[in-house]
Amino acid sequence: MAIVDNGIYVDGVRTENPRSLDETFESMRDRGGMGWIGLYRPGEDELRAVADEFGLHELSVEDALRGHQRPKIERYGNVLFVVLRPARYLDEEEEVEFGEVHVFVGPDFVVTIRHAEAPDLSRVRHRMEADPLLLARGPEAVLYAILDEVVDEYTPVMAGLENDIDEIEAQLFLEDQDATQRIYELAREVIDVQRATQPLSAMVEALLNGGEKYGVDEELQRYLRDVHDHTLRISDRVSTFRSVLDNALTVESTIVARRQNEEMRRMTEASIHQGEQMKKISSWAAILFAPSIIGGIYGMNFDEMPELHWVFGYPMALGLMLGLGVVLYVVFKRKNWL
Repeated sequence: MAIVDNGIYVDGVRTENPRSLDETFESMRDRGGMGWIGLYRPGEDELRAVADEFGLHELSVEDALRGHQRPKIERYGNVLFVVLRPARYLDEEEEVEFGEVHVFVGPDFVVTIRHAEAPDLSRVRHRMEADPLLLARGPEAVLYAILDEVVDEYTPVMAGLENDIDEIEAQLFLEDQDATQRIYELAREVIDVQRATQPLSAMVEALLNGGEKYGVDEELQRYLRDVHDHTLRISDRVSTFRSVLDNALTVESTIVARRQNEEMRRMTEASIHQGEQMKKISSWAAILFAPSIIGGIYGMNFDEMPELHWVFGYPMALGLMLGLGVVLYVVFKRKNWL
């Protein structure tokens, strides 16, 4: 069912609970008062019926049907169209989940359209119904309460992001810990929060600037200024988060580069050590190779071989093998291979 809640208010008190949009329109025409209609993902026919009754601009209706809009405030004649991106922090996933709510504010009506579970507008309605004096200030008071709820819901989001950033800062200098991916993912979350919150201060400021022109209650303007202060603080915190994460990513890149350099140095030292060992092995192999050739040749047992029957042939072969070994040892020693 697209209609979540539907009420008629007179002097800040709920007087009727229409069961359908047609009853709401009829009651407003016959008895006056302010209509507050809450819709959740309405179909095109339902939204067109509301638009025809209240004279909503075609462009704003298309935006409300399509969804996925940036936060903004637009005025079409005597109707305000406001898009907000509420958010909530999911502890288990360490992510920020964004919702979307569209608000049409006219002289005697408020229409809210939610495209996600957040924010809980029933809490806003209960708060306003518990304060008839505030609700009696008209549709602008309802808009203030919705803005206040959306802005307040960013407080736990800021706390969750700050906690994640603290964990990342502690993780940076731990051995065998690569925080690059987590920093990048958290930076994307912060950028999304910045996109959702940055326009809020300008939106509230626009409402304040138009307060006198459109006859907004002075006390209500004080409430809006309080919301404006909160939006500025949120924007400052988000900007700080982004700067901290940028610095953390730079530090992490430096640490990773240093670790890679140290690993390359260790590998180079190991390679040099292995090279020295190979030199020694090769040198001794060459030293032993020369006598082995001589011994191998004279071990073939051929009948006709030089100096085979010479008395000094055996001592000469041994001397030749020893001499070649000594010569090669001296050569390799001078080259620092041994």
